[in-house]
Amino acid sequence: MKKILSYTRRCVEDYDMIKAGDRIAVGVSGGKDSLTLLTALANLRKFYPEPFTVEAVTVEMGMEGMDFSPVAEYCQKLDVPYHRVQTEISHIIFDLRKEKNPCSLCAKMRRGTLHEELQRLGINKVALGHHYDDAVETFFLSLFYEGRLSCFQPVTDLDRTGITQIRPLLYCSEGMIRGAAGRLGLPIVHNPCPANGHTKRQEVKELIQELSPRYPHLKEYVFRSMQRLPLPAWDPTPRTDRRNLPLE
Repeated sequence: MKKILSYTRRCVEDYDMIKAGDRIAVGVSGGKDSLTLLTALANLRKFYPEPFTVEAVTVEMGMEGMDFSPVAEYCQKLDVPYHRVQTEISHIIFDLRKEKNPCSLCAKMRRGTLHEELQRLGINKVALGHHYDDAVETFFLSLFYEGRLSCFQPVTDLDRTGITQIRPLLYCSEGMIRGAAGRLGLPIVHNPCPANGHTKRQEVKELIQELSPRYPHLKEYVFRSMQRLPLPAWDPTPRTDRRNLPLE
């Protein structure tokens, strides 16, 4: 967890993600990424020079078999307030609309519900669990399926809602996060979504895995190029050392 915490702090500082007095909500899906992020920020708040607080918010999809009570217990252990929002998003998408490509609509509905809850709570900054591999995959998704060089931003100010999104795990690889989650025994909640493993993102992930043995620096070079171009909002502060980032 020390590496995760170190890389998280570097990312937060490079992109000036946290200000003194921030009240930060972590969007907790129950997966390894969001729970690792929650753990990292809960620990970072103890010594970060800019004081901030952390809360957790889960948008429950209404799928059978998803039990978030272990996550609630873990939040209590971390001394983090936990907010759960009950929805029928799964019922709407799969039963009523019978969406063949549900991911986009699902993400839009979850995001809208999350933002509504943040506004109700009076929180204007949310931390999302996107990591290094997510960024590289999103770059390729934009290139292959939209014909443009694009990716989500490390920090995004949403003018319509007044909410700022931050992604503090961008310097952490999926391998690092998976290892940390296993060692910490995080209470991961299995997602029974029928679309899991059958998405364009999964196709791109598998393509990168196939190419990586032939081009071992593929992900590293893509990530660096996003900072060097730079893509909008991807240029870090000048003190960033982009070498040896991230570690597996």
